[in-house]
Formats: sequence, structure tokens, C-alpha cells
Amino acid sequence: MRRRSFVLGAAAATTVAAARGLTAAGSNQTQMSHLIELSAAEAVAQMSRGELTAERYAEALLERCHNARELNAFITIEPQRVLEDARARDRERRAGAKSGPLFGLPIPVKDSVNTRDYPTTGGTPALRDFRPKDDAPVVAALKAAGAIVLGKTNLHELSYGWTSNNLAYGAVRNPYDPARIPGGSSGGTAAAIAARLAPLGVAEDTEGSIRVPAAFCGIAGFRPSSRRYSTEGCVPISPLFDQVGPHARAVADLALFDAAVSGDAPALAADSLRGLRLGMVRDYWFTDLDSEVERITDLALGRLKDAGAELIDTQLPGVARLIDLTTDQVQNHDIRTALARYLKDYGAGVTFDQLIARASPDIQSIFRSDVLPGGANFVSESVYTAARDRYLPELRRLYQDYFTRSGVAAMVFPAIRVAAPLIGEATTIKIRGRPVPFESAVARNIAPGSTAGVPGLVLPAGLTAAGLPVALEFDAPAGGDRALLALGAALERALGTIAAPHFR
Repeated sequence: MRRRSFVLGAAAATTVAAARGLTAAGSNQTQMSHLIELSAAEAVAQMSRGELTAERYAEALLERCHNARELNAFITIEPQRVLEDARARDRERRAGAKSGPLFGLPIPVKDSVNTRDYPTTGGTPALRDFRPKDDAPVVAALKAAGAIVLGKTNLHELSYGWTSNNLAYGAVRNPYDPARIPGGSSGGTAAAIAARLAPLGVAEDTEGSIRVPAAFCGIAGFRPSSRRYSTEGCVPISPLFDQVGPHARAVADLALFDAAVSGDAPALAADSLRGLRLGMVRDYWFTDLDSEVERITDLALGRLKDAGAELIDTQLPGVARLIDLTTDQVQNHDIRTALARYLKDYGAGVTFDQLIARASPDIQSIFRSDVLPGGANFVSESVYTAARDRYLPELRRLYQDYFTRSGVAAMVFPAIRVAAPLIGEATTIKIRGRPVPFESAVARNIAPGSTAGVPGLVLPAGLTAAGLPVALEFDAPAGGDRALLALGAALERALGTIAAPHFR
């Protein structure tokens, strides 16, 4: 931990110096608060026009990062590098260079995504000093669009969980209640976006790792259709399910990210919801919800109906069985070969066995039980082959047929059965007084969409009586990413905004 403490200590010293410089220049807290509340699109527009320098904006975000350091959202943040990159953008603008769609925007990147200028730890001890030679394609695309890497965000170790209670780098804390988890595995990025450390960030989703943190932290999260963005240069679980994607506080910023990375950039028309058909599969996604989640969900669905949406009761027979036969089997099998290949291909200097031997105790326990030969839940080749070649195609056909048959633009459901649990509450959770396995409480509603490879959009729906975010998820047909983002702009208007976290 000494190296990490040094990096963050240096970050703190530099951000304090930056803050003093801003004070000397006559800045005030009101101006700072305004800057950290800007959306990505607003910040880029102001910087591109020269109304706001990239350096000034970076200083504001770095000061905010320093003030919010108790959230433990970052593993590595190097303020001096960020400021140098921001000054370079300002010089480019003054020289007359054309501004990219993400000009000057500092973006936090999940620390499972390769970055040339920063370590990529995967949240695990054996990769603490691993520095890839090149940026992952998604990072390269963002930088080509004018973005700056703000730092590398904390995560659930090796992305193998939904809490971000990282034993090697410390637990990430939820800005709405620091005693609670932000969700995982992309918890650091979600906490950073919710706490106004940046307006747009890079996350990653294999089985909910974009959408769970977005839901728990009250922000927008987008998991695109499988393979829409390159996942090369990302610490893998399964090539069949892994997908990089964005966190933001506004759908327009998700669309900005999507356009920069995919090159698919038709303008989004935030049409009316009047006459729009949204499907609800009540006998799977709406059963056994926490009472507050159910209350907030019902209120949010009412707002969608008031805006003109038609909520249609639909069926998706057999979805639970197919998820049971595919999701865990594919991930627990594929990580053995995919992670070993990543370590070799990118020159990490450590083997798969060495990495696991140095992993935190909770990760070692999961791998011994579910991943490694001899474990109680080890996936044999015959079981894996059936999951990959028989049941997964069946699940994806089920989804395709569902959208064709029902004619709905998207299905809607509560993203998670509960609001954010307490840190350490990762075995069982009580729902209406009954103990429920943590995995079921958090992942039951999230898993089908990513396993099926369809795009999923999470939007905040409201706050519980305790002030914790609740979210809706909207899943659309595979390949319908821009249509879902366009729909999301209208859904966002109808749902309204939630209060920012009290954390300041």
C-alpha cells in the first residue's frame, strides 16, 4: 500500500496548490460549484469556444477530487499530468486546431482498462506496478476526440463482484451514504460521477458492472450491445459478455461517449413518449422487491404513463432457466483462459497462477470454489460447451423473438431489488424481513440483459425514504443502441432528476 499512498499523497499536495492558485486569482466557491455541476456536453462546448480554459476546468475537478478523497474513488490520480494535458489542449485551441467532441474533458477510467500513462492494476495486488505499453482502443478513441484521462478508478478486485469492497486498495464508498457500497465492479467510476468529480467516465460490464453502480449511485449508465465497443486492452472475464461503457449524469453525455467511441453519431431526437410501448415482465423482474424499491418503481412508472407511454404486460417464458444455465458457467470458465491470455499478450510480467496466489483472500476463495479445478462449482468443458453453444443462443433468440412479438421499444424494470446495502453486508440481505442471498438481491434483474447481449440503459427513478437512489433499467433489441439513447433522452425528461448526494 505504500506506493498507492505516495501517489494519492502527491495528488493531494498538488490539488491543494492548485486550489490556492485559484483563490489567489479571485475564484470563489460559487464559481467552483458551477463548474463541477456542468455536464460533459456543456463543459466541452464552453472549452471549445474559449469561454472556459481546459486548465481551469481541470483545476476545479482536481480540487473536487481532493475534497472527496474519503470516497476512495481513485486508485491512481496524478494532478500534474492532468494539468499538463489540459494546458496542451488550451495551446491547441489557441493555435486554431479543430476541437474534438470531447475537447478538454477529463475522464476517469476504470482501472481494468489499459492506459499507457498510468498503471492498470485490475484492482489486484500482482498488477500494482503494471504499465501497459499502449492505451486500450476505447481510451485511444476518447483521447483522439480530445479527452484527458483524469485518473484510474477503484473497482471490485478483478471485476469479480458487485460491491467494490476492494481489500487491496480499500473499499469505495457511496456518495449518498459513505457507509454503503457504490456497487460494482465499476464502483469508483460511479462514485466519481455521482460526487461531481467528473461528468463522464469509463466503466465496464460483464454481469451488471456498469448498471449496478449506476443504480446504487443515482446516475445514468449505459451497457451497449455486446461488441459495440472494443474490449481489447481490458482485464477480461469473458469475451462473450465483457463490454466497456459509460457512466454519466445525463443521457446526452452517454450519447456523446457512444458517438466518440463507436463513430455512430446521428443526432438524438428526444421525442415524446406518447404512444411509446414499454414491456413489463412482471413474473420475473417485479417479484420480491424491497418495499421502498417497489414504491419508487411504481411512482416512476406512473410518471412515464403520465408522459404518454403505454406500459404493456408481457411474458418471457423460460428466462430464469436459461440464465441459470449460462451466466455463471460462461464467466467462471472463460476467465481462466481469457485472463491468462491478457497477462501474456500485454506483458504484465505475471502468470495467471501467480496473480491468483497474490490476490486478496475473498477473491482467492471465490476462485477456489468457482473457477479453479477441484472447486465445488468448477465448470467442466461439457457444461461450458452446452452453455455456450446451446443455451446462450436459445436465450438470445428468446430476446429477439420477444421484441418482434411484443412490438415494444424496450422492456422496463427495477434495475436492482434493493437499494445500496451497507459495506460488509455481502452475504445475505433482508427483503421484507426474509434473508435473500446477496447475489440474487443485486444481480437477478441485471444478469439477463448482459447475458443476452442487448443494450441496457439505467436511469435514476427516485430516492427512498432513507435518501438512497432507486433506478429503472430499459433494455432494447440488440443493435438498437442509438434508438435506446434517443428514447433515454425522453425517458429522462419524464422521470425527472433526483437530488445530488449531500456529500460535499
